[in-house]
Amino acid sequence: MTAFFTSVKPIIIPISIVIGCILVGIILQKIIFVSLLKIAKGTSWKGDDIIIHSIKGMLILWSFIIGIYIALPFISLSSEVIKILNKIILTLIIFSVTLVIAKMAAGFAQQYGEKAGGTLASTSIFRHITTAVILVIGILIILQGLGIAITPILTALGVGGLAVALALKDTLSNLFSGFQIIAAGQIKKGDYIKLSSGEAGYVTDINWRNTTIKAFGNNIIVIPNSKIASLIVTNYNLPQKNTSVPIEVGVSYDSDLEFVESVTLDVAREVMKELKDLSAKTNPIIRYRSFGESSINFAIILYVSEYVNKFLLRHEFIKRLHKRYNEEGIEIPFPLRTVIMKQPKE
Repeated sequence: MTAFFTSVKPIIIPISIVIGCILVGIILQKIIFVSLLKIAKGTSWKGDDIIIHSIKGMLILWSFIIGIYIALPFISLSSEVIKILNKIILTLIIFSVTLVIAKMAAGFAQQYGEKAGGTLASTSIFRHITTAVILVIGILIILQGLGIAITPILTALGVGGLAVALALKDTLSNLFSGFQIIAAGQIKKGDYIKLSSGEAGYVTDINWRNTTIKAFGNNIIVIPNSKIASLIVTNYNLPQKNTSVPIEVGVSYDSDLEFVESVTLDVAREVMKELKDLSAKTNPIIRYRSFGESSINFAIILYVSEYVNKFLLRHEFIKRLHKRYNEEGIEIPFPLRTVIMKQPKE
């Protein structure tokens, strides 16, 4: 028993130090971190939430690294092994700090984008690129700390950049098209758009390769950024979300047009008032357009607060207008055509 105790005695202290540091990290994580999170939620500044969430989970790791560093002098190891372990510890510290800074930068970039109107950093492309740049810088610092010269690496990357660009031509095309789309500010997350190729829906994200659109069927359409950059895009949220809904109607030539106008506007106002959550605060208007083959044609123009609201508003209006016309005796004529049949000369 004494021999066993003597054999394990040299590692008891280092193990105790590491375990003790891990326990301290767990306590900090469970108590101090939770307290700071509660304090952050009570403040109006969102930056403290970003900082706290960025270091979440790192306290235990850092406590473990500190425990290893403190325990090293109590372990009988050769100088070469100590040197290797110190480099590993340095690498872990730099990499963990890099991850924290990357999370913070991505969080602040997103916050800035949302504050500026969501045109830039609210899309994932800027969060991903911000994270990637910081990670690359962190890796270069790690290599420099390990004594690996980074100048030849950068030179090799520069020489090989042309070959990579040719191999990733489509990917780079989508990447720069994504930058162009976001920088122009004409398409952003949350907009309802329709492409000249027929796809339509809400923009849910613009990342480094493609733009995702949520269609009415609750399905996701994935479109390469370069494709969007080359198509004609109709953005129904610009310059404002309010939009008009023209509905074509035709009435008999025998109709009193003043009375038709009054009845039609009355139905339109009634529908827009009842569906006020869908309607815009703009009065409907009516405009007679042409003398048709069997009817006098006009357009009644209603206004909705958002493009997708037009479907329900138009549905209710047509249904109620048809009922009201029947009650008022206003005729919506069937198409008529006069056919003259000539008898051949004998």
